[in-house]
Amino acid sequence: MSELLPAVEHETASNPTHSIVWLHGLGADGHDFAPIVPELVAPEWPALRFVFPHAPTRPVTINGGMPMRAWYDIADFELHARQDEAGMRASIEAVETLLARENARGVPDEHIVLAGFSQGGAIALAAGLRHPRRLAGIVALSTYLVLGDSLAAERNAANAATPIFQGHGTFDPVVVPPRGADARARLEALGYAVDAHTYPMAHAVCAEEIADLRHWLGQRLAG
Repeated sequence: MSELLPAVEHETASNPTHSIVWLHGLGADGHDFAPIVPELVAPEWPALRFVFPHAPTRPVTINGGMPMRAWYDIADFELHARQDEAGMRASIEAVETLLARENARGVPDEHIVLAGFSQGGAIALAAGLRHPRRLAGIVALSTYLVLGDSLAAERNAANAATPIFQGHGTFDPVVVPPRGADARARLEALGYAVDAHTYPMAHAVCAEEIADLRHWLGQRLAG
């Protein structure tokens, strides 16, 4: 088990029974999506803990080797560029440690949603689909599939039916829309249920997406 990453946390009420672990994008940190909580949470939801971990700081090749918070190195945004498999797998382990900490605090896996934006979304998918116990759901925003060639062999049957929310901007210049469509097609080919949405935006989130996600999460957090 890897070292526990520092994180920004927000509890909607005392003694949370459910958790959302949310991974930020390249160069951001755990504070990036914390302001979304009031817009996202419905008053009828159970007591909920949001965990926004900070990725480790590392040099990122595509940004001239500049050190920044990143879940793995990126050499190029092209589909077939070399992947930093070691960095990706280290981040998957870091997510497992975060999930285990939620278990230790009394939140079972089936009450945990694993979410992420861009690079964080890629790790949310990679970690969630390999996780050995069923999660409440996986949220993949403006992202793509990593370690996809090994997913069929490494995925865990516990999350074969776990619902996936996918959101993507039709004008995204960073993770271009075909990358999102490719991820959806590959996941659906493996039998995953992907609730896919597109929005007229760039590499971002928008009010319509937040509203759709709020509705989707409400269904997942009912248990």
